[in-house]
Amino acid sequence: MNFLLAQINPVVGDLEGNAKKILNIASKAYSISADFVLTPELSLWGYPANDLLLKNNLIQNQYQILDQLALDINKRYGNLSITVGIAEVINDSFFPNLYNSIALLESGEWKIIARKIILPTYEVFDEKRYFRSEQKVSVLNKKINNKTWRLGFTICEDLWVNENIEGRGIHKENPIIDFKKKKVDFLVNLSASPYTFKKLELRYKVSSFAAKYLQVPLIYVNQVGANDNLIFDGNSFILDKNGLKIKQLKPFSEDLLSWKIEQTKPEKNKFENSEMSSIFDALVLGVRDYAKKCGFNTALIGLSGGIDSALVTAIATAALGSKNIYCVSMPSKWSSEHSKSDAKGLASRLNINFNTIPIESLMTSFEESFIKSINFEAVEITNQNIQSRIRGTLLMALANQEKHLLLSTGNKSELAVGYCTLYGDMNGGLSVIGDLYKTNVFKLCKWLDSQDSINNRKLYKLDFKNNIIGKNILSKAPSAELGPDQLDTDSLPPYPILDTILRGIIEEKKDFKQLEEEGHEKDLILEIISLIKKAEFKRKQAPPILKLSNQSLGSDWRVPIAIS
Repeated sequence: MNFLLAQINPVVGDLEGNAKKILNIASKAYSISADFVLTPELSLWGYPANDLLLKNNLIQNQYQILDQLALDINKRYGNLSITVGIAEVINDSFFPNLYNSIALLESGEWKIIARKIILPTYEVFDEKRYFRSEQKVSVLNKKINNKTWRLGFTICEDLWVNENIEGRGIHKENPIIDFKKKKVDFLVNLSASPYTFKKLELRYKVSSFAAKYLQVPLIYVNQVGANDNLIFDGNSFILDKNGLKIKQLKPFSEDLLSWKIEQTKPEKNKFENSEMSSIFDALVLGVRDYAKKCGFNTALIGLSGGIDSALVTAIATAALGSKNIYCVSMPSKWSSEHSKSDAKGLASRLNINFNTIPIESLMTSFEESFIKSINFEAVEITNQNIQSRIRGTLLMALANQEKHLLLSTGNKSELAVGYCTLYGDMNGGLSVIGDLYKTNVFKLCKWLDSQDSINNRKLYKLDFKNNIIGKNILSKAPSAELGPDQLDTDSLPPYPILDTILRGIIEEKKDFKQLEEEGHEKDLILEIISLIKKAEFKRKQAPPILKLSNQSLGSDWRVPIAIS
């Protein structure tokens, strides 16, 4: 039997477009005499479809498209078999009334061959809002070349059932154990599994366990591409019965792989990347797909000369190309000469469009207007926020006029404690590094300027002979430059200390007592907890944040604003 693994990048809700993509894959499968094509979870819809699944017209349209797709494949490519992920309607009076299902298209018809058992409801996942759980595992008897094969099908989370590997026992059911009694020849997992830190290693471990436990090869097909704040890395693979990789598909890119079952010798993984490389690739894909799927060709960034905007600009340039990136420096009377020159220097190294709009005169107009009209003098934080909002207004005006995607440059440390200004530096259509702590921003920038990033820079047509970020930006003390000689440490503890406590609170869910036992100062812990609470209203109004961790401050952070 010859499988074709189709690691595709669907557009959420574009049923017709996704069907055309699958039809094109069928053409390629036919050209190499593949018997069986595998596409990811909900491949006809794209994942996550969220409340689009509640639209009856789309659900009904899905069936018409599926009927036509089955006919087209049969007419053009004969007896080719292909799996398609769909939302299957349950005809009763209960809600939710859908299964997350796999349809098999062959001989001009289609039928359901598998339904998802384990429905995740943690982090960004909310599948029980839309789907019901299947109660039994799915086995397909498939006759190829006079031999009948038994294929076990699982859908994404059905594989994630090993408490010893995951470190959490979130599912009582275990489909993998149930398959032991079914004596399958292969186990197939069709997934839409988003990228997070360490996810690749964890995904391999749960898959390897299943292959070894059942003593059968495992085929894992994952969606690739970014949809809103979620980034799907692909990284599909095939394991032998001993849990060793036989084949690996490209990370962060659409890819096809043909596999004949006789090929059982493990091959060297030519796509193995470092964590920094994977993070950079993920963010590039996140920006590229968000822009493309939302109809933007160009991006706009406020370039301050600091490290955050420098990193976002480098990522955007890698994603969209230098000619499509527009940066603006907006110095005030407090902006240092080195920040102005650093912003200009970065733009030159990246070969992007760059302009300067000084805001000192605008600040003076604001100050004079307040005093003349209501005898009000804006001081300290109020004055600083006005500066930020002037910049935000200028950027939004340019974005509106020129149809740029405005990228927000704030990091996770700032967003967590509210060290950011609503309608100012928080403006934008996408938060690129909002799930990266400041310490990790520095790490990623240092990696980008190192020899370790050469292959990535070549791939994205960035300068690979010289530094991109530059030692001036990397070495300067972080500062918003909204006041005389201002530094971030005037308001916040040093970032290594702050980020350690934030990570403990946000990702690791530690309480005050646990943090104190780790040696952190009592007053500092209380201050940071208070800052996190007070900033909640800002986070609710932040742009979508590209998710990298198991707890971003975006759609998977569900904390009330009004709490004690």
